[in-house]
Order: sequence, then structure tokens, then C-alpha cells
Amino acid sequence: MSGFFGSISGSDCVTDVFYGTDYHSHLGTKRAGMAFLSKEKGFQRAIHSLEDGYFRNKFENDMAHFSGNSGIGVISDLEAQPIVVNSHLGRFAVATVGRIVNIEELEHHFLSKHHTFSETSQGTVNPTELVAMLIAEGTDFLTGIENVYEKVKGSCSMMILTDQGIIIARDKLGRTPIILGKKEGAYAAAFETCAFSNLEYDIDYYVGPGEVLLLKADGYEQWRKPNKEMQVCAFLWVYYGYPPSFYEGINVDECRYRCGAALAKNDTIIADFVAGIPDSGVGHAMGYSNKTGIPFKRPYSKYTPTWPRSFMPQSQHMRDLVAKMKLLPNRSVINNQSGIFLDDSIVRGTQMKDKVYDLREAGIKEIHMRVACPPLTYPCEYLNFSRSRSSLDLATYKAVKELEGHNDVDMAPYSDHTTEQYKAMVDTIRKNLELTSLRFQKLEDLVEAIGIPKERLCTHCWDGSSHF
Repeated sequence: MSGFFGSISGSDCVTDVFYGTDYHSHLGTKRAGMAFLSKEKGFQRAIHSLEDGYFRNKFENDMAHFSGNSGIGVISDLEAQPIVVNSHLGRFAVATVGRIVNIEELEHHFLSKHHTFSETSQGTVNPTELVAMLIAEGTDFLTGIENVYEKVKGSCSMMILTDQGIIIARDKLGRTPIILGKKEGAYAAAFETCAFSNLEYDIDYYVGPGEVLLLKADGYEQWRKPNKEMQVCAFLWVYYGYPPSFYEGINVDECRYRCGAALAKNDTIIADFVAGIPDSGVGHAMGYSNKTGIPFKRPYSKYTPTWPRSFMPQSQHMRDLVAKMKLLPNRSVINNQSGIFLDDSIVRGTQMKDKVYDLREAGIKEIHMRVACPPLTYPCEYLNFSRSRSSLDLATYKAVKELEGHNDVDMAPYSDHTTEQYKAMVDTIRKNLELTSLRFQKLEDLVEAIGIPKERLCTHCWDGSSHF
């Protein structure tokens, strides 16, 4: 996943873009960048790696050199961006959020026309540069954006910094959000609305799927109406979103409370406490605790001053180490107790296994795991949700292979909570993780907790239902 923020103002916007982008740091892990436009200096840009530091530390020294009334910033999961290019449309900077599944096909499209690529990403073509090239194929910015929508398989939301203003283009199926914020003399656009409040912006408008707007300091123009169909990623509410943020008018943490309450429904387990696996599991656990009346406690404290997010390092070994070192167990809460633990998801299960080991070492009697979403039975095709190199890394696939003896399996029966195959898979995961009990959220309960009709949500990783 990645996240971006843009602002255009009647005065200098550098501070707003700096802090607004920083509020997206939980979404990206590899690179960050900002680009500004001023009449005096033209386009200015800086990009830094985040693998050995944090956004604010990396960009503080750049702040004194930036100026401009409009700018964009991005925290990127993979590639260096924003990209600044010169084309027949004029100079522009572009930042993207999404995933291009057919990137090799599009790379060949340009190479066959004798085009060259100047940027790289993980040893391959930089996806944001590819998007800039697709935009430049248009006769104007709008037809260029339409070209991106037509040719990119996967998802792609864009912010384009131009001398006309900031062009906002949400993914054609709205898999990722863009929301506009407004304050006196300025407008902003963001992935996360939590970036608005401390910068004194109020939520003004939720950009629709495929909608294109030209953002100016005193308002915005609609260049393209939103598409009727939407497939916004349901996992935003379950895990990625920051608790104070809103997508489609629905608050992240309020949704997590409802998820936890839904898991508590018809659950007969009696335990000494309910706990959330930090951070995203906490909201789910509060909902479960409030529904059941079982006390909410903190058997884990998260040590944040020096340990970054656990999925930042590329190697599985380092991710597991970070995940272990940043969570400190509290034996006073754990010893000789039974606990119900809420987590957002189980992806590979490796970090969960380490947590179970720590809990056992601390003397816990019973570990009842409740997961806020259904089992992940299909790899995500649309966003950089997981760093797993293969779907076979998923805990569900490993369990099914144990049951079936091979990998070539139809996952549909294992995605239906009413089947015997599903029950056998969940029990195998439970045994592999050495849990006392394990329950996943039912898909219909998750959809109800979010509050958006299923046909407007992307639930592909749970039921394989979505499309390009």
C-alpha cells in the first residue's frame, strides 16, 4: 500500500504538504517524496529512502529549500516518486497509489515504440514513471488519465501537479480512497482524512471511483463524473486505515468496534480478559469486550520509540524479529489467565506463532484467537497488501496443502464458512499456531460492520469475487 497528500493554497503550502504526507507514514515502507511548484523556482522535488529512518527526519533539511503554493507528497511502498516529467502537455509531477498487474505488457508497449525508461523500482520499471508515460499519450490530461484507466490492470489513483492546479484522479473502481479537505484559502486531497484535522482542514468531498477533479485554492472543477461501479478495498477498515480516518463517510475505528461486536455474537467462550494485538487489533478487541462484558486488558505493550512497523524489512527473518522485539508481554496480566485475542488478520501466521510462544512462556492457560476478517484464501491482485512472494506462503494454503497433500486446490469450498472443508482448514491453522480455539469473521458480518453493500466492496482476498 502507499498513501499521498496534496495541497494548493493562496499562500505557501510547504508545511501542510510536509505534515500531511507524514500522516500517511503507516501506509508505506520504502520511499517517500514531495514535489512543489512555484512561479520563481518552478518544480522542486526530493525523494528519500525510509528503510533506515522516518519521513520527518529524512525531509526536515529539505524544508528550507522548498517553496510553492501547490505541492504533493507520497509515502510509497515500492517505487521512488513523485516523478517529474516534461511532455507535450507541459511539465508535471505525478504520484500514484495502486498496483499495475500488467506492468510487463505495458513496458513492452513502450519499448516497442522505442521509448526509454529512466527510473527503476526494485530492478524493474518504475510504475509511476509508466503512469506518467501513459498520461503523456493523451491529447490533454483528461484523455491521458482515461488512457491509464483503460490500459492499467490492477488499480491506480493519481495526483498530478500542474501549472493549472492539482489534478485528482481516483482509481476507476475506487479501490483506494481520495478525500478532499477545505480550509480558508486552501484545499487539500488525501488518502487518509486523519491528515486533515491538525492542519485545520475539514472533510469537504469524497471523490468517487474514476472521478477526475482539478483542485485549486478556491475550489475544484469536475473533469470526469464518477463511475457507478465501485470496488473499494474492504481491508482498509479492517487493517490499513488509521483509526480517526473516514472512507466513504465511514470511520475506521467505529467499524472495528462493530467487527469486534460481530465476532462476539454467538461466541460462548468464557475468559479472564479480552485483548487486541497492537495496533489495529485494539479497536476490534474493544468492540468484543463491550459486547461481552469481559474486561479489556493489555497483555502486550508496544514499544514504538525505536522499532518500526513489522512489514518494513524485506526479509521474512527481519520482519519476524521486528514484530517480536516491539511487543513486550506483561506477565502480571498473562500468568495463569485465559485470554481472548483480537487481530485484524492472519496472513502467513509466522508472527502469530511467535506471539503464542511468548504467551505460553508467560504462563497463559488458554489462547482464544478471534480474527476480524475471513481467512485470506485468494492473493490480492489489486493492491500491494502482502509481501508474500507466493500465495503458498499464506496460512490458509499451507493448511489446505496439509489436508489435500498438494497445492493445486479449488479454494472456493475453503472460503465458505458453512463447509466441512472450511472447518477443517481453520482447525488445521489452529493446531499449527497452537491455539486453544480459533474463529474468523464471517464475510456477511464484516460487510454489515463496514456498512457498504457487498457489491461496492472489494472482498477478493476472501472469496475471489472481484475483477479488473
